[in-house]
Amino acid sequence: MTVTLADVAARAQVSPATVSRVLNGNYPVAASTRERVLRAVDDLDYVLNGPASALAAATSDLVGILVNDIADPFFGIMAGAIQSEIGGPGGRAGGERLAVVCNTGGSPERELTYLTLLQRQRAAAVVLTGGAVENTAHATAVATKLRKLGEAGTRVVLCGRPPAPADTDAVALTFDNRGGGRELTEHLIGLGHRRMGYIAGPEERTTTRHRLEGHRDALTAHGIADEPARTVHGRYDRRAGYEATIELLRREPDLTAVVAANDTVALGACAALRDSGLRIPDDVSVAGFDDLPFSIDAVPALTTVRLPLADAGARAGRIAMGREEVPPGGIATIRGELMVRGSTGVPKGA
Repeated sequence: MTVTLADVAARAQVSPATVSRVLNGNYPVAASTRERVLRAVDDLDYVLNGPASALAAATSDLVGILVNDIADPFFGIMAGAIQSEIGGPGGRAGGERLAVVCNTGGSPERELTYLTLLQRQRAAAVVLTGGAVENTAHATAVATKLRKLGEAGTRVVLCGRPPAPADTDAVALTFDNRGGGRELTEHLIGLGHRRMGYIAGPEERTTTRHRLEGHRDALTAHGIADEPARTVHGRYDRRAGYEATIELLRREPDLTAVVAANDTVALGACAALRDSGLRIPDDVSVAGFDDLPFSIDAVPALTTVRLPLADAGARAGRIAMGREEVPPGGIATIRGELMVRGSTGVPKGA
């Protein structure tokens, strides 16, 4: 029996127009209403139309690429590399695939909405990039979406994201953020730093937790106390890096190094240190993470952990198109590389 939009509306106890607004994302809808609609869509396994429902294993020429923030070079580089691999032979319409970049803005609700829309359109493939939100209910909802996409014939690849449950059949190319964070802090410890401030990303993100765990692992291994006052959480942007650095200096004026959650945050940290009359690295060393293109052009050039974002994105694209074998067990861990540059040095007076 074909499930209709009216069936979804009745299940969610809303109007058909509201269901349409939620699924098309073209009109504001209250979060609680959106959740009811999406739950009804999942419960009834609603798809775009009758023919699509009858062809449950069929897929279109559409490929969805989910990013947190397309303006962030971290996501832009991966999205561009993924898109470069999804065209060409294999598509049914002129040998091409249509790539749609879905910008979630970091919203868990938006992420679920996009996955629902891609499921309805029988996307050929879906690639999710970046860290996941650490919320049990959201993780369960995402796993359900990925499971249904896989059952409908959609290839699902996670790029720079932790693995999903095995029964989703999603391939995961995951970055070793924990190992990179540990190596970066060990580099600073090796230079003689003991009073290091850490600017972490949003607390709900897996990337944030893993990089911070690596930092703390290095401190513990060298017998250095992990002082809570030396860690500040914020967004993954320059302004957050600036504000967090000012706060760290207020809490502990004698810091000799600042480790930033990513390179953009590190740029904000550098600006705050300069505005505070401190020299880099003479007075305070600064380190970032990712090795985004601007990092080597910063003054001084930024010490960071290089993640092969373009290579990982291209590989994700090839796997999504079935042009590269799935790694053993469906999971591959991609290590970063420590890039030592001018922004870190021996602490003053050492």
